[in-house]
Amino acid sequence: MNKKTNERPVFPFTSIVGQEEMKLSLILNVIDPKIGGVMIMGDRGTGKSTIVRALVDLLPPIDVIENDPYNSDPYDTELMSDEILEKIKKKENLTKIQIKTPMVDLPLGATEDRVCGTIDIEKAISEGKKAFEPGLLAQANRGILYVDEVNLLDDHLVDVLLDSAASGWNTVEREGISICHPARFILIGSGNPEEGELRPQLLDRFGMHAQIKTVKEPSLRVKIVQQRELFERNPQEFKEKYKEEQNKLMNNIITARKKFKNITIKYELLEKISQICSELNVDGLRGDMVTSRASKALVAFENRNEVTPKDIFTVITLCLRHRLRKDPLESIDSGFKVQEIFKKVFNY
Repeated sequence: MNKKTNERPVFPFTSIVGQEEMKLSLILNVIDPKIGGVMIMGDRGTGKSTIVRALVDLLPPIDVIENDPYNSDPYDTELMSDEILEKIKKKENLTKIQIKTPMVDLPLGATEDRVCGTIDIEKAISEGKKAFEPGLLAQANRGILYVDEVNLLDDHLVDVLLDSAASGWNTVEREGISICHPARFILIGSGNPEEGELRPQLLDRFGMHAQIKTVKEPSLRVKIVQQRELFERNPQEFKEKYKEEQNKLMNNIITARKKFKNITIKYELLEKISQICSELNVDGLRGDMVTSRASKALVAFENRNEVTPKDIFTVITLCLRHRLRKDPLESIDSGFKVQEIFKKVFNY
């Protein structure tokens, strides 16, 4: 079964026409997962889920401990389940294997138990053991959790997802029994604005917000349709055509991940980012932090060493547009507003 799902052909990321804003947001989050995920809003049929699924093909395989439901990292205790830590203390022999970076699709009707996992109370009481059935958050550890139509999901469930994504841990409590396991994943949500927005306090917890619009230019639309037809006719041949570009992008991402921690950003640039957030009345400090991290991830991706105002300009709209207070009477696009203030503060 598993082998079959792994072989399902995935549209190559580098063959996707347009949607640069979304592609950039996803790549930056893969370089630095602490950016806090991406919310993608756009019309129906604009390829949102195609692009997200294509992203997984770019990620390098990860080392895990065999038969562990949490994808425990053999080298990092922060990313290990309690069971594995216990086995390491007892100096048990553990088999390490490599798997594809996990990507978990959250079904719209999922219950909290399905997402977080369940504790078998009867077994716990009768046998005195913590009988835990892991959920989707355990499967998504060290990978990507994708929620399509996130704006139609129950607010409480969105809260649970965002909490886990921010803390890197999932805690399940039932009848005085508590289980905690690592759940570090990149949260990607997508939705159609016509079906309603997320509550502002939930929206603010997503690191970046990409908007996708239907391509208007006829020649580009034709190219997109042709690409899709070629892929469906012969997926393997189509993927082979983009293999070199895919490998190049994958290597760039791997290099950028290593380089990221050495990227510097000058104090005066940080001060200007904060000034922009302040002038836009952005609540809290999340906007300042995400803009700084995303700028550094961009510099790492482009294989440079220091953040420039141009880097900040490239990412700041994606980091702040969803954090502005909505004025129902205002017709100006929030992204345009962010750019306006940026130009004023930076004399750009």
